[in-house]
Amino acid sequence: MFLNLIYLLVLAVLSPWLVWRMIATGRYRRELAAKLLGRVIVDNPQNKPVAWFHAVSVGEVNLLGTLVPAFRKRHPDWLTVVSSTTETGLAEARKRFPDLVVIAYPFDFSWAVAAALDRVNPSLVVLTESEMWPNFLAAASHRRVPVVVVNARMSPRSFARLKRFGLLARRLLFEKVTCFAVQEEGYAERYRQLGVPGERLVVTGSMKYDGAIGERATARTRELARLLSPPSDAIILLAGSTHAPEESIILEVFARLRARFPQLRLMLVPRHPDRFEEVARLIEQTGLPFARRSRIASPLDETPPVVLLDTIGELGAAWCLADVGFTGGSLDGRRGGQSMIEPAGYGVPCVFGPHIWNFKDAARRLVEVRGAVMVLDHSALEVELARLIGNPLLRKRMGQAARELVQRQQGATERTLTLMDQASHCISTRRPAA
Repeated sequence: MFLNLIYLLVLAVLSPWLVWRMIATGRYRRELAAKLLGRVIVDNPQNKPVAWFHAVSVGEVNLLGTLVPAFRKRHPDWLTVVSSTTETGLAEARKRFPDLVVIAYPFDFSWAVAAALDRVNPSLVVLTESEMWPNFLAAASHRRVPVVVVNARMSPRSFARLKRFGLLARRLLFEKVTCFAVQEEGYAERYRQLGVPGERLVVTGSMKYDGAIGERATARTRELARLLSPPSDAIILLAGSTHAPEESIILEVFARLRARFPQLRLMLVPRHPDRFEEVARLIEQTGLPFARRSRIASPLDETPPVVLLDTIGELGAAWCLADVGFTGGSLDGRRGGQSMIEPAGYGVPCVFGPHIWNFKDAARRLVEVRGAVMVLDHSALEVELARLIGNPLLRKRMGQAARELVQRQQGATERTLTLMDQASHCISTRRPAA
């Protein structure tokens, strides 16, 4: 009840902003009954055991792209339900899992999570990375539903915040989780310092390595190349999953580099769709000719200097076209970096900034094998990008080293599935209560 009051207070404070956002962007209005009241629809006439996989947004949905199919192959007699919090995450989940039940994740009000759990009736809940909410965990624990956090991580910022709450965080969150499949030992140590027993922590590695396909000649890539029509000598720089002010930095750097390398093209991919319009205005202010991917219906005569990828679900296809990459969230000092594993899997040599605590292990490994470069600021970024753009042999060597590293790190999905089986007590024979 106390948590509900806190949530309601926060909601009341934010309500003017939320109403404005609803009117301005249309966000937050869809599936409101499911989110606020837990009114989800799950059809299970054969009363199969249910595995509920939750991914907060697009990135985590993509992570489930390897785990969910592997789970279904191992346990074909189970019903699999996927949920997401954001509208873009739900859209991507429905596109990626068209034959599965996809639902909106409930807000963490006790009545909403209770209703959703009653309707889904899961025998296993799988949460991705760090998505833990106290009322949901308490309700799952009350129903004796095993909860596994997969690809678990713990950023320095989250660690510092949770450490301040100490016993409260342990009781509300960690004691309700059956086990954690942790990406790396450094994260596991932070969980231990927060009071999670060692027997509930297993270092499985990152499943994002397993999701790095490595195959460039895909149908989606061919279609994107057909529409953009890049010239044969084009060198494509892709800035992926960027945050403010990284777009401004990249555009300034690109303008100077293009004066030296006329064949250079930039594909700019903001992390959040609600910033597409803002970034489009930034590009307009530079005076550089550009095209918005969402408005390209037929092949262009030639790729303009800048392409704004303002669509959902095409980043992988775009990485397949890239010669050089920059991974965002690494220069702003707040986000902790976006994944550099996907471009590495495609053999794209990447540059990223120093703020990469979300992917510290992957960044360290890539730098060690000389498959990527870390820079301290935008000046060093320009130097390293110029070095890569001007040296095709260096790009090839770095791309190959990055791809080989990804291949060596694969296998976390199978280790995670084994842990899920153990956590749910003979998963192959378990059935939900009538």
